[in-house]
Amino acid sequence: MDIAVYLFTGFLESGKSTFIRETMNDPRFVNGEKTLLLLCEEGEAEFDIEKLREKQVFVEVIDEPSQLDAKNLSALCKKYKASRVVIEYNGMWQLGDLYSNMPDSWVLYQEITFADTGSFLSYNSNMRSLVVDKLQNCELVVFNRCKEDTDKNELHKIVRGVSRRCDILYEYENGEIEPDEIEDPLPFDIEAETIEIGINDYAIWYRDLIEEMEKYHKKTIKFTGILTIDKRMPADCFVIGRPVMTCCADDIAFKGILGTNRGNMMKSGDWVILTAEIRIEKHKLYKGEGPVLYLKDYSLTSEPNDPVATFY
Repeated sequence: MDIAVYLFTGFLESGKSTFIRETMNDPRFVNGEKTLLLLCEEGEAEFDIEKLREKQVFVEVIDEPSQLDAKNLSALCKKYKASRVVIEYNGMWQLGDLYSNMPDSWVLYQEITFADTGSFLSYNSNMRSLVVDKLQNCELVVFNRCKEDTDKNELHKIVRGVSRRCDILYEYENGEIEPDEIEDPLPFDIEAETIEIGINDYAIWYRDLIEEMEKYHKKTIKFTGILTIDKRMPADCFVIGRPVMTCCADDIAFKGILGTNRGNMMKSGDWVILTAEIRIEKHKLYKGEGPVLYLKDYSLTSEPNDPVATFY
């Protein structure tokens, strides 16, 4: 039987404890179903453990990331015969520690990130990697304690620099909630006969391609990248891409796309301007479906002034 997991992330005093406490008092959610509540940090909102137990909500404290192993988590579920799990995650822990150790029967139903508007920009400046960690997979970001002069455009920009998929809500000090309606157009025309990707837009385009592959199927694309050709590949195949930085120098990684129909003049390490048709199809190098570039044309070019692509 699948165990539904509701994951709430954010830094200390971001509002996630208060939200969970309110949820645990909502009869629409707390309806007698046995629930395991895992608290991974001590928030400012206290929980009445005995009262929760009466509602079939059982609290366990996780003090160290080492406790997030599949065997321990499964044992806690079994202890209370819980059919769902609610997790208040520690903002200073990497989510990978949880993702990689969730029992096979646990299914992530919802992931929400909370942020205190007054401290979020500071966290983003000083702990960017942790901010990215909390934003990249969540489906909703809630900015708490907003004021009339809150710069929502700056908050929006930071979130969209990591994820284009998640929703954003702004909650004001008076309790008013405002959905994010800031337009976020792509910096290229996806309806053009040939979609031209600017030299500074590769990271944004690559992420959009991976997140919404089908909308690029049989589209013609033109962009600049560096070639990688490996003898282990089929003779007509190549990979083209750019190093991409999400948050800091430590996370720079090559993000490439498989191509085919390469000419004999192509060499690994060449920077090229490439025009190709994208087809979303199965390929053994992807171990499933992925974007494949069918080469139409290319020309050699020089390395960009900044070869590392970013989201800003």
